[in-house]
Amino acid sequence: MALSKLEKLSKVLARKVKKGTINYAIPDLWNAWDYQGDELRKIPSQELLVNPYKFYSSLIKEYILPNKQKNLEYQKSLAKTKEHVLAKNELGGDWVRKSVLYSTMIRTSSAWDHDRSFSLDLSNFDQMKETGTFVKTLALLPLLKKMGVDTLYLLPISRFSLKDKKGELGSPYGIANFFDLDPNLKDNMTGSEMTLEEEFQALVEACHILDMRVVIDIIPRTNSVDNDLIKNHPDWFYWIKASESSKYRVPYVEGLSHTIAPEAKYMEDVYASEDVLRHINMFQINPKAQDEVKFNLLLQKEGSLVEHIEREFDLTIAPAFSDHINDVQPPWTDVTFFRMFMDHPKDNLKYLENKDSAPYILYDTIKSNLFPGDVPNQELWDTLANIIPHYQKTYGIDGARIDMGHALPKKLLKMIITKARMEDPDFAFIAEELNPDNALKAKESGYNIIIGNGFWMEPRIWEKKLHKFIYGANDIELPMFACAETHDTARIAGRDGGKNLARLTTTLNMLLPNLVPFINSGQEVYETQPMNTGVDCTSADKFKLPPDDLFYGKLALFDKYAIHYLNDNRWELADHLDGIKKIRKVWLDQITDLKCYLPIYFNEFDTPAIGVSYYNLETNKCLLVVANSNVYDDVHCNTSLEKLRIASNNYNNAGKLLYSTYEFSRDYHDFSPDGKVYFHLGAGEVKVIEF
Repeated sequence: MALSKLEKLSKVLARKVKKGTINYAIPDLWNAWDYQGDELRKIPSQELLVNPYKFYSSLIKEYILPNKQKNLEYQKSLAKTKEHVLAKNELGGDWVRKSVLYSTMIRTSSAWDHDRSFSLDLSNFDQMKETGTFVKTLALLPLLKKMGVDTLYLLPISRFSLKDKKGELGSPYGIANFFDLDPNLKDNMTGSEMTLEEEFQALVEACHILDMRVVIDIIPRTNSVDNDLIKNHPDWFYWIKASESSKYRVPYVEGLSHTIAPEAKYMEDVYASEDVLRHINMFQINPKAQDEVKFNLLLQKEGSLVEHIEREFDLTIAPAFSDHINDVQPPWTDVTFFRMFMDHPKDNLKYLENKDSAPYILYDTIKSNLFPGDVPNQELWDTLANIIPHYQKTYGIDGARIDMGHALPKKLLKMIITKARMEDPDFAFIAEELNPDNALKAKESGYNIIIGNGFWMEPRIWEKKLHKFIYGANDIELPMFACAETHDTARIAGRDGGKNLARLTTTLNMLLPNLVPFINSGQEVYETQPMNTGVDCTSADKFKLPPDDLFYGKLALFDKYAIHYLNDNRWELADHLDGIKKIRKVWLDQITDLKCYLPIYFNEFDTPAIGVSYYNLETNKCLLVVANSNVYDDVHCNTSLEKLRIASNNYNNAGKLLYSTYEFSRDYHDFSPDGKVYFHLGAGEVKVIEF
């Protein structure tokens, strides 16, 4: 019987152990599984010196593979591996509603200065890769299991372009080929004995063995400005003169506000704008349509096709920009939009001065869900709809987030979701929908959960946004992420409230109704430097680190960056979550069933306290989760449990403190004869009581 890719990786690494007597340091957090190799040394920096080949091969052999069950094919999705059959009327992918997701960018999350040279090298003194790889990501899995994570959510892993790149390494969202993996994620340790594809297969298999799922991020709406598809389909893209590219800017519509949605009522004003007319007139017919013979000759030349086109045709791909009218963001120079329809938006054709103008990027053409044409770009749609099935068949992934899926043509979105669920009926879809009011639309489109606006609401404790987010979550049509930060936002530990706020939100998020816990890589060690400054950031957020820090002013989405895994409090949140996960496991059915939920309101006016409760009719037990959103001061509060007692038929006046931010577990007796319960909550404290 052939070895699985994970077993093959273990053997390849084990054969090379003699090569591993090198200076290879790792953060101690990577050893959450308690590796005890005879070469292991702890050094004053709190790093561990290990033989990398022995460390990673032992991790597979001693920690991961012992969990493997016979006769299960872990190369498939976990649903297929365990032959899960959907119940009648059950929507495939709803497992994600009970998950805890960890968002990781492979090249950053498993990056480390292994040779301690004070630089992050693509190949260091020992020819080891210091940016992240699929192989090194295996070392994070024991820590994630400790934290209760059961779903690894991967930011884009496809091969991306370096043309007009941002930062030192470029953005993984500028996809050059959707079906190729990013070659930078290949590990030097395996050399030519394993392919990049096999290493990703090994990572997915390892996750499945540990009962963890893998979700990827796909970007079907945008792509890089030198995407591979240009070679055969230049008509799928938008073109301007290369000599005029320096003049390319986002058109401004006089008389309309800043950053407004491209609704139909604004389109007459948009097309009447002189600046919009200037913008439309910049666009040109694609090079193949201009001179097919000349274009085909360029295909035979070595080097960059886009650069050849720029020289020979004076044409270049037009950069993308926000689909919101008068958005202050400049053009996104490293990415462009796909041409979803082969004609202009039919509803706005009446406003277009030149009906025969070249295809152009404008607020309506890129919001094709609202402004479709009559002629779908069917071959492109087929290509985009095959991305997820490729990753399902080749790697056994379990779910996907569709970047800006709500802005795709509705029929295309349906194609993407339908094809994926034909391959795996239990495949999960996450909608990049930030507005909770649109949750019903996302549900009707086939999504299981939405991102929602937690990243905006949770940090704003003084405006009571955290209260509003939690107490309003049960009214949303689909579950949302319970998250205080994402890869696009400011870090929660970098905001007012710092570590206390980060600990409060991260622990509380594990026990909230109609909300799915989401942890951003680095959040668990109180990282303060954002990965990107795209949403809800200030110009100062980019410089949260001390000036002498190796990564001062760097953004992980574009630059060489490693998480600060040596933070003095690096184990704290993981230890807290280790306790919370046990409570979550016992109460998971009730936490994810709104029929078992009741909000807890307090008798004090304008209190910073927040409370939720759950009851189990089979055991007659109740769970109280209370938190103090004031991260600087204590609070005393009380509440009546009358509704909860009636619903659960539980009138017990003694309970157990299962978890507290500042206390050990103990009996809880702060109940009064009149049915109230009293709390003393420290700054940013979370208490969980069962009775």
